[in-house]
Formats: sequence, C-alpha cells, structure tokens
Amino acid sequence: MTIKWTAEQMPDVTGKTALITGGNSGIGFEAAKALAGRGAEIILAVRNEAKGKEAEKRIKAANENAEVTIMSLDLSDLSSVRHFATQFLQQYSSLDLLINNAGVMVPPHSKTKDGFELQFGCNHLGHFALTGLLLPILMETSHSRVVTVSSIAANSGEIYFDNLDGEKGYSPMKFYRQSKLANLLFAKELQNRLEAVGSTTISAAVHPGISNTNLLSRGSGKEPNGLLKFLVKLFSQSAEMGALPTLYAATESIKGGVYIGPDGKAAKKGYPVKDMMGDVLFKVDVAERLWSISEELTKVTYIFKKR
Repeated sequence: MTIKWTAEQMPDVTGKTALITGGNSGIGFEAAKALAGRGAEIILAVRNEAKGKEAEKRIKAANENAEVTIMSLDLSDLSSVRHFATQFLQQYSSLDLLINNAGVMVPPHSKTKDGFELQFGCNHLGHFALTGLLLPILMETSHSRVVTVSSIAANSGEIYFDNLDGEKGYSPMKFYRQSKLANLLFAKELQNRLEAVGSTTISAAVHPGISNTNLLSRGSGKEPNGLLKFLVKLFSQSAEMGALPTLYAATESIKGGVYIGPDGKAAKKGYPVKDMMGDVLFKVDVAERLWSISEELTKVTYIFKKR
C-alpha cells in the first residue's frame, strides 16, 4: 500500500456508478465529492432531500461537470429501503460501487419504524437490507464493490443477541459499538459468501478513525454539548481525512474482506492502511448467527448466484 495515500492519488473512475448512503454531509459527502471529481456518476441516498440538494450544489460548485442524482432513503424504515431499491433497479442497469455510510450515534433509547433499536436498525439492518436488495445488480456488474463504514468503536463492541432491541437495558455507546461491530462482521461475512460463488464483486470494511462530523447529533434531535464538541474537535481529524479509507477501499487495488483505517496512533488519525483489528474482531460463528438473524428481521434473503 502506498504510504500517505491521499485523494489526489485516486484513479480515474469515469463511467462508474457510485451509490452513497448519507452522502449529504461528513465523510459521505467528502467521498461523494472526491469520486465525482474523478468522473463517477454519484447517487446520494439521503433521508432529507433538501440537504441532499444542497450537497449536490456544493459538489457541482467544486466540479461543474459532476453527475449527481438525489434519491430519498430512510434506513430506519424498511419499507423506504424496499421502495428505494425498487426505484433504483428500475432506473439503473449497473452499480459499480455501494458505500454503506449513513448512520446515527448515541441517541436516547428509541426505535425504528419497524421496532428495532435505532442504531442497530439504521446502521446495520437498514444497510443489510439495502445491500441484499441490490445484490443482483451488484453481482451483474463486473468487479463491483460494497464498502461498509464501521468504526474503531467496534473494537470494544459486542452483539447482544438476547437484547438486540435494548429492552433489557440500554446504553447509547454500547449499542453504537454493537451496530459498528455488526457493520464489520457483515462486510467480512458478505465477502466470504461472494467468494464461495466465485463472484467478481468484493466487499470491504473501513473506519474513519475519529473524525469531526455531525454524526453525534444525528438521530437524537439534539446537538452535542459544548464540551463534547470541543473534545471531538481537539482529538479528531477532518471529515476530508476521515473519508480517505472509504475512497481507498472504493477505488484502489484491494482484496475483498480487507478492513481499512487510519495509520496513526491507535488508528485515530492518519492515512489509509490495512487495520488488522478486522481479522481480530471477526468471529465466524458470531457473523453467521448475525447474518441469519438479520435476514429474519429484515425479511431480506440474500441470493448468491454462481458465475
């Protein structure tokens, strides 16, 4: 891997179609802007279309030739996920890159429209359902990729199989860690299943270290307090830097199943490298159990067609 890789080294992706969830702000926006600048057609899948339109304007201000489409998607509502997937499959014949980026962080205990704990439901189950519904077009697109954004919070995460909805006790950060570990387990298990059928589609996981985005306020309806905002700013890197692992996994020559994060101390800041914690955290039995439960909860069954 090239030392100190930056977005300026990203290869040309003209003619590629890239779908990014939550691409109207933060890391998702920076990834969208950079990919558009290298020629990709961008679909921003966003919950708030007005913010999506504003993001589109900002991307086009940086690159007037950028191709950007806004589509409505609420990952906390499986009916919205299904409607989105149906619309996408009607409008597009290929999908080169799916970036599962959107998320909520440490809200008060609350539920999705389908009754799931919000962080697990939105961060994991929503993306699990979306990827499964788009799997046919992904597998039909040669050498397509799925990049799922996890977090260093996954390092101390656990899947609470007997308390997924938080009804037996809830801690915002513990359940955030659970959702981010679920993202990592999903990404690596997806790669295993794609490999098993000889697919050219690959799956990778990434994490942005500690990046200064608006993630803390999402889903809670509240802005983080002044001290927390100060600490985040003090110890974090920019969203632009935080997007580098996503961009590396999306465009460079990588092996499926890899986990990419910053190269700095404790993986909190820096330039993209392989993070070995992905292999440490991945447990086959846990990943397979999570997969089965996710299919059951979302009612989305993955169909892997052999080449």
